[in-house]
Order: sequence, then C-alpha cells, then structure tokens
Amino acid sequence: MSVYLEMAIKKRKTSKSWVQLLNQNSLKIILGLVATSSFAIAFGQEKIQQFVSLPSSSNSACLDQFYRDIPPYLTKESLNKNTYPLCFNGFNVMYSGVSKTPLWVAEALTPQRLSQKIPREDSFHEETKVKVEHQATLADYKASGYDRGHMAPNADMPNKAAQYDSFSLANMVPQAPKNNQQVWRELEEATRAIVTKQKQDVYVVTGPVFSAKKLKTIGKGVIVPTATYKAIYMPKTGAAGVYYADNTLKATAPKVHVISICALEDLTGINIFPQLTEDQKRNTYNLPLKASAVKATQKIAYSHWDAESQCAEEVSADALSALQKQFKSSSVKSSSTATPTQSGENKSAAPTIDPNTQDAIVKQLIEGLLQYILQLLK
Repeated sequence: MSVYLEMAIKKRKTSKSWVQLLNQNSLKIILGLVATSSFAIAFGQEKIQQFVSLPSSSNSACLDQFYRDIPPYLTKESLNKNTYPLCFNGFNVMYSGVSKTPLWVAEALTPQRLSQKIPREDSFHEETKVKVEHQATLADYKASGYDRGHMAPNADMPNKAAQYDSFSLANMVPQAPKNNQQVWRELEEATRAIVTKQKQDVYVVTGPVFSAKKLKTIGKGVIVPTATYKAIYMPKTGAAGVYYADNTLKATAPKVHVISICALEDLTGINIFPQLTEDQKRNTYNLPLKASAVKATQKIAYSHWDAESQCAEEVSADALSALQKQFKSSSVKSSSTATPTQSGENKSAAPTIDPNTQDAIVKQLIEGLLQYILQLLK
C-alpha cells in the first residue's frame, strides 16, 4: 500500500472519530436540554413562583374577567357619581361611593380556575383604594341584621391573593341572612357546577338592585339593596339569563326568579353585557337553581323570549374603549402586600402567579429550549 493511501485512510479514520465525538456531544447536549424541558413541564407550575417575581394580576389580566374584554356599562347617568373602577385578583368591581357597595362585580369562571381548591380564611376588611368618606366599614355592618354578602364569592377564587381581595367590603352588599346563607349560596354552587360538570367557561356579573322608592341604610349610609342578581353567559352554548332574588329580612328564604338580561338592564340602568346582541339578551334559559340540577351531558334548556323588557341602549365603541382604559389604569393589589390576619398581626404573602400566567411562562421556557436545540442541529 502506498504511503499516500495509508495517510488518506488514517486521515479519514481521524475525521470519522471527530464526527462521532461531535455527534456524541451533540446528543448529550440535546438529551440534557430535553431533560431540562421535561423538568420545566413537571415542576414549572409548582416552582416557578419561587424564581419569578411578578404581581398576581396585570392590566391585561384585569380585562380577562370580562367577556371579550368589555366591562358592563352604566347607562343611567346618576349611577356614575363617585364611582371607582377596581381591578382585583380574580374579579373586577364598579364600586359606588353613593351606595357604598358595588354596582356590579364581574368574573370569568373556567374549569381550570375552579380546579384550584383553597380553604376559606375570613379576612373582612375596608377598601383602602376608596376615599375614606366613600368607604363601607366593618362597623357599618355590625349588629345591622344583615350579612356582609360576597358578590364574587370566596369559593370562586383561584389563589390566596384573590381570596383576600374577595373579603374587601368593596365586594360586599348588606344581604339578608336567608338570602346570603341559603338561596345565594345554592346559586353560587349551581353556577360553579355548570363550569366544572359541563366543562365550559361562564362569564358572571353579580350585583345589587336598588328599586324601592325609599331605600334602607345601615351604619353610616350603606344602602341596603332591594334585591340581588347574578347574570351569566356561556359562550360555548349561547345560554344566558339572570338569577334574581329579593333581599328582605323575612323568616323564609326569598324565591329565586330567572329573568332575561334585558329585564335586568331595565331594572338597573346598566348594560350588563355590551358585547351581546339584543336577541341574545332576550333569550332566557332554565338556569339551574341547585348544583344537583346540573348534569354533565344535559344542556341547559331554553325557556322563553322576553319581548317586553327594555334592553339597554347600545354603547359606542369609544365609550367602551374609555371604560376599558379605566380598568387598565386602576391599581391592582399585589399579593406581596402585607395583609392583616385574624389575630391582628401582619404577615407578608408570597408573590403568586395565576395559572394562565404560569402556563405561559413554562411555554416560553420550553419554546426557548427548542429554539436552542434547532440552532445546535443546524
């Protein structure tokens, strides 16, 4: 064999060994990255909060509580006096400094959100984002005969920060005990059952109705509503309607009426769902009154068409955009803010991230790893 041939063979073997070595190293790198991404998938949602310091809610997340990002709109001019658009963790409020209650409270319920089970920890507190003269106080409710009735219920909340916010008096109305503890509890359970059993998103707007000629007050001017409502819309099926219950101090529980969204708008002077057409608002469904009435495979049946009620007037795009900006700019409580415990001591809550944000961060991490792998393979 010639010297040149021997050198060529030797060179080829050397090159082949280098290629093999590179391939082995590349394989190790890829396997390492895959293992890292698997770790992120397995532990990302549980551990990511330890490494990322983000507020528990954001301006964009604030609008997520509204169907198609559009808040209810106050069409009755007198309702706008001393109002506060408040963005909380897990729900939003249009608070009135006149009634010292919310006018409406909006929340978006999803199967993922309701899969988070948090033990109840009562922490009723005054809302410091409202001027002192417009605040409802704990003293207002004391010995009044009325409960501090949640509009966005504690059981809907996906994390501790949201739970704490739900105990703000900005989320409360004076509610008759028979209404709050029996009727309203069952309606809240029925609404959650629609979400969890039928696996569909439900947009909810809850609030008070002030329809009596002479309204009762408790404490220093907290107005007692004549009724409470819970309007719901289900985009998956188009089902919609409103739970409506009187709020009087009677020995028996009030009867629940299911009415159309248009009927509620007629009573309140609020465009509850500006995103829906008049036809959608007049359609009324047989909403379940108890969780046991909700069946996983049985759609909510149609009830009737409301041809009598006066639906709220349409709202211009500019007016809705201006309202959205108010909620975007409203300050959001960070869950890292110290909150009082029941014993009166302060403790700092750890920063929390809502599940949707966690998923997005983990997804971005994995996508970044995959991009790096592709660059190595080029």
